[in-house]
Amino acid sequence: MRDFDYAAPTTLADAVMLLSRGNGAARPLAGGTDLIDHVRTGRLAPDTVVDIKKIAELNVLEASPQGLRLGAAVPCYRVYGHAAIVADYSALADSGHIIGGVQIQTRASFGGNVCNSGPAADSTPSLIALGAVCVIAGPKGTREVPAEDFCTDPSKNVLQPGELLVEFRIPARAKNSGSHYRRFIPRNEMDIAVVSVAASVTLDDAKQKIIAARISLGAVAPKPLLATDAAAVLIGQVPTDDILAKAADAARKIATPITDMRGTAEYRTHLVGVLVTRVLQAAITRAKGEKLDYRPGH
Repeated sequence: MRDFDYAAPTTLADAVMLLSRGNGAARPLAGGTDLIDHVRTGRLAPDTVVDIKKIAELNVLEASPQGLRLGAAVPCYRVYGHAAIVADYSALADSGHIIGGVQIQTRASFGGNVCNSGPAADSTPSLIALGAVCVIAGPKGTREVPAEDFCTDPSKNVLQPGELLVEFRIPARAKNSGSHYRRFIPRNEMDIAVVSVAASVTLDDAKQKIIAARISLGAVAPKPLLATDAAAVLIGQVPTDDILAKAADAARKIATPITDMRGTAEYRTHLVGVLVTRVLQAAITRAKGEKLDYRPGH
């Protein structure tokens, strides 16, 4: 591993200053579960590593009537261990449970996972499905970017030199809402999604028709996708098998997967339809207030 300078600022202003001074050669460290490995293997060669774990704004975890604030440095175990998240933002808990193993989850954060900007990242589809906004701080001030627009290509995103992802802000959940995240992997030893899907739905007062929905796909394009047309199929409809199949078909149409060691493009396209159907069924079950018989990662 090459030598680098290390800094651990305690204020957001100092972190932005250090990152700006680095002019692209400084890297923020949240959990470090990917960054340290990338430095060790030579994939990244930062001059300075800026540890952001001690900054209060990046460690906020607050559920209120206005919604959820999730700091970029909050580790996964705090996400799936938070009662309000489990109850109201279930897809986030689903994601947090399967980002690495238990040891990784004590360090790894949703912010770091999103900033790595992998097409198969487990956190990004859930954030997209729940309508999250990414709050970014930089030398020019603060700006907000919808989660679906944060990633731009594999390992690339909208962050500019000197900018730092501070937190995710997620709107308050409407009554009769439910969400779910699920992925397919070929075996437990390969912890990367072949296809992943997150969905959020809201039912009417009778819990019969879908009145709002968002669906996101992972690992089937250069970046996680918001499947707008697939969600539109559901609005105002009773979620029959036929309606769910139409939504699944619409989702398949926007997938542009590659063929690699984890699966062929044809196989991945088929899986999109399977997972969209299952994830929607699970989200609807939760929206009805019914118990979902699901074990994270299965």
